[in-house]
Amino acid sequence: MRVTSAKKIIVEVKEIVILILAVMLFMTFIISQNKIPSPSMVETLHIGDRLLVSRIPFYYRTPERGEIVVFNGPDGKPWIKRVVGMPGEVIDIKDGNIYINGTYFDESAYLQEMGISALNPYEPTIVQYPYTVPEGHYFLMGDNRLESKDCRYIGAIAGDDIIGKALFRVYPFTQMGVLK
Repeated sequence: MRVTSAKKIIVEVKEIVILILAVMLFMTFIISQNKIPSPSMVETLHIGDRLLVSRIPFYYRTPERGEIVVFNGPDGKPWIKRVVGMPGEVIDIKDGNIYINGTYFDESAYLQEMGISALNPYEPTIVQYPYTVPEGHYFLMGDNRLESKDCRYIGAIAGDDIIGKALFRVYPFTQMGVLK
Protein backbone atom coordinates (compact mmCIF):
# COMPACT_ATOMS: atom_id res chain seq x y z
CA MET A 1 0.00 0.00 0.00
CA ARG A 2 2.87 2.39 0.79
CA VAL A 3 4.52 1.64 -2.57
CA THR A 4 1.36 2.59 -4.44
CA SER A 5 1.05 5.94 -2.70
CA ALA A 6 4.76 6.68 -3.19
CA LYS A 7 4.36 5.88 -6.90
CA LYS A 8 1.33 8.17 -7.04
CA ILE A 9 3.31 11.04 -5.51
CA ILE A 10 6.23 10.48 -7.90
CA VAL A 11 3.87 10.51 -10.90
CA GLU A 12 2.19 13.72 -9.70
CA VAL A 13 5.52 15.45 -9.03
CA LYS A 14 6.78 14.35 -12.46
CA GLU A 15 3.68 15.82 -14.13
CA ILE A 16 4.13 19.12 -12.30
CA VAL A 17 7.82 19.29 -13.26
CA ILE A 18 6.96 18.59 -16.92
CA LEU A 19 4.29 21.30 -16.84
CA ILE A 20 6.72 23.82 -15.34
CA LEU A 21 9.37 22.97 -17.96
CA ALA A 22 6.82 23.31 -20.77
CA VAL A 23 5.73 26.74 -19.49
CA MET A 24 9.37 27.84 -19.18
CA LEU A 25 10.13 26.73 -22.74
CA PHE A 26 6.99 28.47 -24.02
CA MET A 27 7.90 31.73 -22.22
CA THR A 28 11.51 31.54 -23.43
CA PHE A 29 11.00 30.78 -27.12
CA ILE A 30 7.44 31.77 -28.01
CA ILE A 31 5.76 34.39 -25.80
CA SER A 32 7.10 36.76 -23.18
CA GLN A 33 5.36 39.25 -20.95
CA ASN A 34 6.70 42.80 -20.64
CA LYS A 35 5.78 45.72 -18.43
CA ILE A 36 6.03 49.27 -19.79
CA PRO A 37 8.52 51.15 -17.55
CA SER A 38 8.51 54.63 -19.13
CA PRO A 39 6.27 57.16 -20.90
CA SER A 40 8.11 56.75 -24.24
CA MET A 41 5.12 55.10 -25.99
CA VAL A 42 2.28 57.26 -24.57
CA GLU A 43 -0.55 57.57 -26.04
CA THR A 44 -0.24 54.06 -27.46
CA LEU A 45 1.06 52.46 -24.24
CA HIS A 46 1.25 53.77 -20.68
CA ILE A 47 3.55 53.20 -17.72
CA GLY A 48 2.54 49.93 -16.05
CA ASP A 49 0.78 48.42 -19.09
CA ARG A 50 1.56 44.73 -19.51
CA LEU A 51 2.03 43.22 -22.96
CA LEU A 52 2.36 39.83 -24.54
CA VAL A 53 5.29 39.78 -26.94
CA SER A 54 5.66 37.08 -29.58
CA ARG A 55 9.13 35.92 -30.51
CA ILE A 56 7.82 33.87 -33.44
CA PRO A 57 7.39 36.49 -36.22
CA PHE A 58 11.06 37.38 -36.42
CA TYR A 59 12.15 33.75 -36.65
CA TYR A 60 10.78 33.73 -40.21
CA ARG A 61 10.64 37.38 -41.32
CA THR A 62 12.13 40.79 -40.63
CA PRO A 63 10.35 43.56 -38.72
CA GLU A 64 8.01 45.79 -40.73
CA ARG A 65 7.65 49.54 -40.59
CA GLY A 66 5.06 50.59 -38.01
CA GLU A 67 5.32 47.45 -35.85
CA ILE A 68 5.83 47.83 -32.12
CA VAL A 69 8.86 45.75 -31.11
CA VAL A 70 10.75 44.86 -27.96
CA PHE A 71 14.54 44.87 -28.16
CA ASN A 72 17.58 44.69 -25.92
CA GLY A 73 18.34 48.31 -25.04
CA PRO A 74 21.81 49.72 -24.48
CA ASP A 75 21.31 49.24 -20.72
CA GLY A 76 20.69 45.50 -21.24
CA LYS A 77 16.99 45.81 -20.36
CA PRO A 78 14.10 45.29 -22.78
CA TRP A 79 12.96 48.50 -24.47
CA ILE A 80 9.82 48.94 -26.56
CA LYS A 81 9.58 51.22 -29.60
CA ARG A 82 8.03 51.43 -33.06
CA VAL A 83 9.88 50.55 -36.28
CA VAL A 84 10.30 53.72 -38.36
CA GLY A 85 13.35 53.14 -40.55
CA MET A 86 14.46 50.01 -42.40
CA PRO A 87 17.99 48.85 -43.27
CA GLY A 88 19.67 51.07 -45.88
CA GLU A 89 17.15 53.92 -45.63
CA VAL A 90 18.16 57.53 -45.05
CA ILE A 91 16.38 59.11 -42.07
CA ASP A 92 16.21 62.87 -41.69
CA ILE A 93 14.40 65.13 -39.22
CA LYS A 94 13.22 68.53 -40.49
CA ASP A 95 10.88 70.86 -38.63
CA GLY A 96 10.14 68.05 -36.19
CA ASN A 97 8.98 65.65 -38.92
CA ILE A 98 10.56 62.44 -40.18
CA TYR A 99 11.69 62.07 -43.78
CA ILE A 100 12.66 58.70 -45.20
CA ASN A 101 14.80 58.78 -48.33
CA GLY A 102 13.81 62.43 -48.77
CA THR A 103 10.04 61.80 -48.54
CA TYR A 104 7.85 63.01 -45.67
CA PHE A 105 6.76 60.06 -43.51
CA ASP A 106 3.14 60.33 -42.34
CA GLU A 107 2.80 58.98 -38.79
CA SER A 108 -0.67 60.32 -38.08
CA ALA A 109 -1.99 56.76 -37.57
CA TYR A 110 -0.24 56.55 -34.20
CA LEU A 111 1.08 60.01 -33.26
CA GLN A 112 -1.28 62.45 -31.57
CA GLU A 113 0.61 65.42 -33.01
CA MET A 114 2.83 65.86 -36.04
CA GLY A 115 6.05 67.89 -35.94
CA ILE A 116 7.17 66.56 -32.53
CA SER A 117 10.11 64.42 -33.64
CA ALA A 118 12.76 67.11 -33.26
CA LEU A 119 15.79 66.30 -31.14
CA ASN A 120 15.93 67.52 -27.56
CA PRO A 121 18.91 69.92 -27.54
CA TYR A 122 19.68 68.88 -23.94
CA GLU A 123 19.88 65.14 -24.74
CA PRO A 124 23.27 63.94 -26.05
CA THR A 125 23.18 62.12 -29.38
CA ILE A 126 25.66 60.08 -31.39
CA VAL A 127 23.55 60.40 -34.56
CA GLN A 128 24.14 62.94 -37.32
CA TYR A 129 21.33 63.70 -39.80
CA PRO A 130 20.66 62.73 -42.49
CA TYR A 131 21.36 59.26 -41.06
CA THR A 132 21.71 56.08 -43.11
CA VAL A 133 20.39 53.04 -41.26
CA PRO A 134 23.11 50.37 -41.47
CA GLU A 135 22.31 47.04 -43.13
CA GLY A 136 20.77 44.58 -40.66
CA HIS A 137 19.66 47.46 -38.40
CA TYR A 138 16.38 49.29 -37.74
CA PHE A 139 15.56 52.85 -36.72
CA LEU A 140 13.12 52.65 -33.79
CA MET A 141 11.28 55.52 -32.11
CA GLY A 142 8.85 55.94 -29.24
CA ASP A 143 5.39 57.32 -30.00
CA ASN A 144 5.84 59.96 -27.28
CA ARG A 145 8.71 61.70 -29.05
CA LEU A 146 9.11 64.38 -26.38
CA GLU A 147 9.77 61.73 -23.68
CA SER A 148 11.50 58.98 -25.67
CA LYS A 149 15.17 58.13 -25.71
CA ASP A 150 15.34 56.19 -28.96
CA CYS A 151 17.38 55.75 -32.14
CA ARG A 152 17.47 59.52 -32.63
CA TYR A 153 20.01 59.50 -29.79
CA ILE A 154 21.51 55.99 -29.64
CA GLY A 155 21.65 55.02 -33.31
CA ALA A 156 20.01 52.12 -35.12
CA ILE A 157 19.31 48.79 -33.41
CA ALA A 158 20.68 45.53 -34.80
CA GLY A 159 18.00 43.12 -36.02
CA ASP A 160 19.57 40.45 -33.79
CA ASP A 161 18.74 42.61 -30.74
CA ILE A 162 15.03 42.66 -31.54
CA ILE A 163 13.34 40.18 -29.21
CA GLY A 164 9.84 40.12 -30.61
CA LYS A 165 6.68 41.87 -31.71
CA ALA A 166 4.32 43.39 -29.14
CA LEU A 167 0.96 41.77 -29.87
CA PHE A 168 -1.52 42.24 -27.10
CA ARG A 169 -2.07 44.46 -24.05
CA VAL A 170 -3.23 42.25 -21.16
CA TYR A 171 -3.31 44.92 -18.46
CA PRO A 172 -5.02 47.16 -17.55
CA PHE A 173 -8.04 45.00 -18.21
CA THR A 174 -10.11 47.98 -19.38
CA GLN A 175 -7.66 48.52 -22.26
CA MET A 176 -7.00 44.88 -23.09
CA GLY A 177 -6.61 44.28 -26.81
CA VAL A 178 -4.49 43.88 -29.93
CA LEU A 179 -1.80 46.55 -30.44
CA LYS A 180 -1.64 48.59 -33.63
